[in-house]
Amino acid sequence: MIYTVTFNPSLDYIIRVNHFQTGEINKTYYENILPGGKGINVSIVLSNLGHDSTALGFMAGFTGKEIENRMNNFGCQTDFIQVKNGLSRINVKMKSDNETEINGMGPKITDENIQELFEKLDKLTKEDILVISGSIPSTLPDDIYERIMQHLQDKHIKIIVDATKNLMMNVLKYKPFLIKPNNHELGELFDVTLNTQDEVIPYALKLQEMGAQNVLISMAGQGAVFIDEQKTIHKSPAPKGTVVNSVGAGDSMVAGFISGYLNSDGDYKKAFLKGICAGSASAFSPNLCTKEEVEELLRSLNQ
Repeated sequence: MIYTVTFNPSLDYIIRVNHFQTGEINKTYYENILPGGKGINVSIVLSNLGHDSTALGFMAGFTGKEIENRMNNFGCQTDFIQVKNGLSRINVKMKSDNETEINGMGPKITDENIQELFEKLDKLTKEDILVISGSIPSTLPDDIYERIMQHLQDKHIKIIVDATKNLMMNVLKYKPFLIKPNNHELGELFDVTLNTQDEVIPYALKLQEMGAQNVLISMAGQGAVFIDEQKTIHKSPAPKGTVVNSVGAGDSMVAGFISGYLNSDGDYKKAFLKGICAGSASAFSPNLCTKEEVEELLRSLNQ
């Protein structure tokens, strides 16, 4: 089974407004409500690609129940922990002359809630894949990624980490199966600017030396670079298309990689190519990618 962890899920209220003005009444001409969070995005795309997964995380109040309902509508299994205090957040994402986001706080997560999460994680075996991604709410300890990986290190679970800065750097000693920074996040880790595929390779190799088994670097329009555990370097241009919405593209890449890896019995090249096509397909669509969209880009990339 594939498991995803989203520490602070949300309902994303996506609206579009013509020429938004502060202090005035503004009317929307488009609105949509989607379950949000990096791990949740991974689970939705996995479902679209034909894979079962279980979404773990914390939820609270009527908004939490609605997140769960909408996840189920996407065909995703959920096993969220019910938090008593607060509400699962609503994030407002407004597109007008500029893009504006207002993100909610989320519920108060207690030590008891954290223990419940660890009890669920204890059921995982070496046959499972665990995806940990996204930011940490203020009510969780800063080292929650490390705690999870340390707790599970003897179970030999394939753990994928998609996070930034110290959240990623501090878990490398636990040898995650895959990490997926983008080129800007990779540059931040080493205080450099990385614009080309050749420039990211030495720093991706450094992350391997620090413990990561496989390193996948997304680079938006520049394509992607993947260095597998045998230190084989894979590079690919980005598929051709028009970017409509980049939100969730990195999460889609993670889901596509997992799908390609499982469907090919561990062929890293196929996993990499499916990952980049899934990420691009989501970027080219107003919604997260479908199986048909990914397969169409795979065909174009292989031509």
